[in-house]
Amino acid sequence: MKIIIMLAILIISANTTLASKKLQPLTTVDRVDLNRYAGLWYQFAYFPNSFQPKNSGLTTAEYTLHPKGHITVKNTAYKDFEGSKVKSDIKGKAFIADKSTNSRLKVQFFWPFKADYWIILLDENDYKWAVVSDPSRKYLWILTRSPYLDRDLYRLLLAQIEAKNIDTGKIEITGKFE
Repeated sequence: MKIIIMLAILIISANTTLASKKLQPLTTVDRVDLNRYAGLWYQFAYFPNSFQPKNSGLTTAEYTLHPKGHITVKNTAYKDFEGSKVKSDIKGKAFIADKSTNSRLKVQFFWPFKADYWIILLDENDYKWAVVSDPSRKYLWILTRSPYLDRDLYRLLLAQIEAKNIDTGKIEITGKFE
C-alpha cells in the first residue's frame, strides 16, 4: 500500500512540475502591413536548423506580394558576407494564416509541407527589423533591412525574445554589428 501511495505522490508531483513549466502561447504582433513587410530582409541571427546551409556568409529572404493573394519567398545563402557567391537558394510561397493581423503565415517550400511563420516582434514604425518564430519556439530568425544592426538594439531584442520564453542561448549571429 505504501508503494502505491508513494507512486501516486510521484506521479502527481511530476504532473505538477510539468504543468508549472507549460509556457503561455506565443503571441504575435497586432498587425502587419504586408506591403511594407515585402521586400528584401537580411538574416541577422537565427536558431541553426537542419534545413538551412551551415557556415554561410550573408543570408537573405525576399518577399514579394503575388496578385493571387500569397507571398513569393526567395531565400538565398551566400558563401561570403559580401554576397558575391551564392551557396544555395530556394523559392517558396507564404500563405496568410491569420488575415485579421497578417502576423501568422504558413510557408511552403516543398508541397505538401507547410511551416508556421509567426511575426512575434516588429519595428512597427519603419519596418527595419522583425523577429520570426513558430508556436513551439523551436525556430527563430532576427531579420533586418541591412546586414548590420546596432548592438544596443540587439540587446533590446534579446530581452524581448526572452520575455516570450524563447531560449536566446541558441541564437547564432550571422550579421554584423554597426
